[in-house]
Amino acid sequence: MDITSDIHSQHISRQFNQELDELKTHLMAMGGLVEKQVQDAVGALLDRDSELGQRVVDNDRAVNDMQIKIDEECTQVLARRQPTASDLRLVLAVIRAASDLERIGDEASKIARNAIDLIESDSGNRGFVEVRMISEHVRRMVRDALTSFARLDTELALKLVHEDDEVDNEYGSAMRSLMTFMMEDARSISPVLSVMWILRALERIGDHANNLAEYVVYLVKGLDIRHTDPEDLDKDMFERNP
Repeated sequence: MDITSDIHSQHISRQFNQELDELKTHLMAMGGLVEKQVQDAVGALLDRDSELGQRVVDNDRAVNDMQIKIDEECTQVLARRQPTASDLRLVLAVIRAASDLERIGDEASKIARNAIDLIESDSGNRGFVEVRMISEHVRRMVRDALTSFARLDTELALKLVHEDDEVDNEYGSAMRSLMTFMMEDARSISPVLSVMWILRALERIGDHANNLAEYVVYLVKGLDIRHTDPEDLDKDMFERNP
């Protein structure tokens, strides 16, 4: 996946251009791995595939290594090139995005570990419907967040910022349903708690996808909307030049 570079100036130094392009490429590669980690973690639970779950746990080290590499590359660019304006925003956005991707990887690993516990305990599939529904939503958010970053698409980014509230509502509804079930059947407490941890991890993945979308706005428009209520965001500002 290539990131468009229309908002970035072309530099006299071809090497500098190459360094910026490599930052984008490596971030997208990390995003692809993290997206698959989430997919496989949920798949391990729904398909009762403990071996797949273990692969997700084992692959978390690869995600961490990619973040370290990207951070090192960004540090070198900052030290050698001292970028300004949109180039500086790009480097900072890549650093922040890599951090959120690493945390998504952590959440995928948590899902996989809980999935393995549920599979080994053979405790039924209570809450799996909710997991499937919310996981499909947050996986789509991660995919769209990466697409918006790759295309510098602020309209798609704005859509994701609004969509995060939908995930929060779905998560709250699922948790209330599972709490009711636990009160009705004390024997279900342990496995349902594991499902709740999985749902919590999925909700956090949605939060990190939302963060990625916010970085797109920062990168393209120079606007920090991290603490802005989505309802207060003016679509017109995304149509104005940075």
